[in-house]
Amino acid sequence: MGTNSFLKVLPEMVTFVRVAELGSFSAAADLLGMTPSAASRQVKRLEKEIGVQLLQRTTRQLRLTEPGTEAFARCRELVLAAQGAMEIGQQFAAGPSGLVRISAPKAFARRVLHPHILEFLRLYPEVDVQLIVADRDVDPIREGVDLVVRLTTKPPEGLVARQLMPAAHILCASPRYLAEHAAIAHPGDLAAHSCLSLGEHERDNHWRFRKKEEEGEKEETEVIVRGRYVSNHSEVRLEGALADLGVAVVPAFVAQEALDAGSVVRVLPGWEYRGNYQGHAYILYPPNRFMAPKCRALVDHLLGTLGLSASSSGRAPPRARSRPAA
Repeated sequence: MGTNSFLKVLPEMVTFVRVAELGSFSAAADLLGMTPSAASRQVKRLEKEIGVQLLQRTTRQLRLTEPGTEAFARCRELVLAAQGAMEIGQQFAAGPSGLVRISAPKAFARRVLHPHILEFLRLYPEVDVQLIVADRDVDPIREGVDLVVRLTTKPPEGLVARQLMPAAHILCASPRYLAEHAAIAHPGDLAAHSCLSLGEHERDNHWRFRKKEEEGEKEETEVIVRGRYVSNHSEVRLEGALADLGVAVVPAFVAQEALDAGSVVRVLPGWEYRGNYQGHAYILYPPNRFMAPKCRALVDHLLGTLGLSASSSGRAPPRARSRPAA
């Protein structure tokens, strides 16, 4: 390919990137305002110019070939650079502007993100936010979402992951339930209580604990619990605790409002719950050197406010907070 001959296939590169991202000619065509057949022709022209097959086409799916994976990485960088150039004006305007689409799990979106987004909208009147509530792993590239919040111990590869806050689980119960039942001084005591667990997996009723100690070996134990109400949604389990049904295990951020109001009481605060559902809340986005100012502003706002919230509640602020937004 000649020095400047790539100029004639720039549109084809854009189409190829969108097809690869969305995994569909139809979806890419809808996004680009063309027909699926036109999108297919553009990708074929690009393959002809490059001299290799970029996509394996089947009746069910599209898959990048080995050279297609390499071409996708380079073409996507070109598209991102072009998007960054188009957004340069925002950097010299009065402030960030435009729509930011962010997704998060239901409980985290409602109880943590929502109040901070309201404050962000007040601070940045030229920025709009679409909060997408989804209890599933949203793919920001394929689904056209700018930012994704995920609660995990291991962020996915291929995305920038900024740590927002811990997502530890705690045990809580209503004062009435605790007053009417035997005292709980050790995790083993839970075997005689009604406990609200997840029920998604066979061992979700096997609750593991580690005693909190400043020094020395930490005591660990496991207890098999049972209860009258099982649910795989944290807010449902909290409501069960509020209804005096027993001891619930829920994320700390879900229980915080009820704890502050005295509607529930922390159970076994000297023990750390060691279940499968631990980790941190991360904000994820594609590795883009040309991050839009509107997205950068929201990321920095959440890192700052959630970091301060974690510090004020006695939790450690996110270590990633000191890294640049990239």
